[in-house]
Amino acid sequence: MECDECEDTCRNSIAVNLVREKTESSFDASRTARLNWTNAMLQGGYQSVLEAQSRDQFRSEIIRFAQGLGFATVSATAVVDHTLGVSEFETVDNTPASYAEHFLDKDTWRRDPVMQHCKRQSVPIVWNQETYVACGQAQLWEDQAQFGYRNGIALALHMPEGRHFFLGVDRDEGLPTDVSLMTRMLADLQLFAVYAQEAAWRVIMPKGQDVLSSGTLHLTPRELEALRWTMDGKTAWEVGAILSISERTAVLHLSNAMRKLDCTTKHQAVLKALRLGLIR
Repeated sequence: MECDECEDTCRNSIAVNLVREKTESSFDASRTARLNWTNAMLQGGYQSVLEAQSRDQFRSEIIRFAQGLGFATVSATAVVDHTLGVSEFETVDNTPASYAEHFLDKDTWRRDPVMQHCKRQSVPIVWNQETYVACGQAQLWEDQAQFGYRNGIALALHMPEGRHFFLGVDRDEGLPTDVSLMTRMLADLQLFAVYAQEAAWRVIMPKGQDVLSSGTLHLTPRELEALRWTMDGKTAWEVGAILSISERTAVLHLSNAMRKLDCTTKHQAVLKALRLGLIR
């Protein structure tokens, strides 16, 4: 009798486990499919924003990318510093009309801890209500929260000649607590910002676009080769191995190319070289 009960219990346990495993497997497959779709969409967004030919196209692409990441609103701002204390701003966003005047107010920007962080650093800031409370700007957060600006991520790219590019995404609900998801989200946004700023200087602030042309640049064959292999995702060590030079020499070629192209990172240099037709 006891043996029969044990067998029944064992069968029930096995059945429960099989159902659980099937459910978890189905959930994992669904989650993987969603992630794959999202990744494919985001990857396409990098190239799409780079190819934007107008302000409206640029706006559509940054909104599409932000919403693909799970954010309702987005803003991209190109800034050129002319003289001390005098800067020119151009912003593209999908800020609610009822909040636009307050959002674009320069006094608000001066008080906003997120904007102040971006003015001084290139490291992204992940913000929420606590960010504002800690800086004595609790009311500022309350004012924007009613329009959906409760949580977000913002970052800035600071370039030579007093040029800056700010990108921020915002939403009502909290951000992921899963570290790997948050890390991926930050990485996606940072890479998108590199592509978006290239288009921004062309379509929303052409006066801030440098006047470099391929005819006025003189990159050496080695510098161009280093950029081509970097475009393919190779590290400096791998570039050196491919070109039969040391890693240090490969870094030197990339640094020279960055300087000539007036870029602060090798990824920006690759994008500019592509745009100028120096590499393909």
